Amino acid sequence: MATMLYSATMSLDGFIAGPGGDMSWLTEHLGPNPTVDALVGDIGALLVGNRTFRGDDPYRDTPQEGEPFGGGWSGPQFVLTHDVPAAPVPGVTFVTDFGAAVADVAAQCLDAGLLDEILVCVAPVMLGDGVRLFSHPGGDRVRLERISLTHVPHATNIWMRVVR
Repeated sequence: MATMLYSATMSLDGFIAGPGGDMSWLTEHLGPNPTVDALVGDIGALLVGNRTFRGDDPYRDTPQEGEPFGGGWSGPQFVLTHDVPAAPVPGVTFVTDFGAAVADVAAQCLDAGLLDEILVCVAPVMLGDGVRLFSHPGGDRVRLERISLTHVPHATNIWMRVVR
């Protein structure tokens, strides 16, 4: 059975993007990461939200721009959106029927009981504002158990399992 994993890099104060979805902060925190590098080969498909798909690219103005994991991965990508573009995008399938999808794919997967694990790479920076890793006012507490804790100079990797 496949494992549904949510993975993101966040600032120490809990933001995965800056104000307005700005991802430029992430560029200086990209680099070799054995935990992530080992994972990339096991990814069967990507499910991303509309905001991530249309958002800022930390690889902007580089040969890896627009490529998942900076070009280290290829495969099917599914974008959860209510706003399907008129022109097709090669290698991308737009999905509109995941319940009443409104914003945060990871939170929706968690709420639906589909999320199995979370891998967060914590970058040594505080953004102060932006898009939070998880924000669910009035939501239920979610118990997690740590699977592993590793680090590289530009990130601390925390891998957790959702306890059901």
